[in-house]
Amino acid sequence: MQNKYLKNLVYGFLSWLIPFLASFLFYTREGELTIDIFLFKSIMIVVGSITAAFLLVSYFRNIGADYLREGVILGLTWFGINILLDLLVLIPMSGMSLADYFAQIGLRYVVIPVMCITIGAALKNKK
Repeated sequence: MQNKYLKNLVYGFLSWLIPFLASFLFYTREGELTIDIFLFKSIMIVVGSITAAFLLVSYFRNIGADYLREGVILGLTWFGINILLDLLVLIPMSGMSLADYFAQIGLRYVVIPVMCITIGAALKNKK
């Protein structure tokens, strides 16, 4: 994928989709969680972090300059995509209130821009 803007959007979508699909492994067809809720949340954080790490490595592989700027743009874009898709898909599926969502899930997405900006800053300082 040559266009970095398209890659940013596709990878942002994948950063949401992969953990979302993985979550189905822990639910019955009736929508009941099959494991402890705290274990589930921990697994989702790990799956999301691993997914983001691989996507970040792939994204930055073809970036040759402006690493910090790219990290900021990437982090804010992926953050926005994840929040937007949760608002459109997850909240209606779960019936969760917005306050509960942001307290239990949404706040955790702050790690996305933190990871992206940190990688961008590390690459900038390496050059």
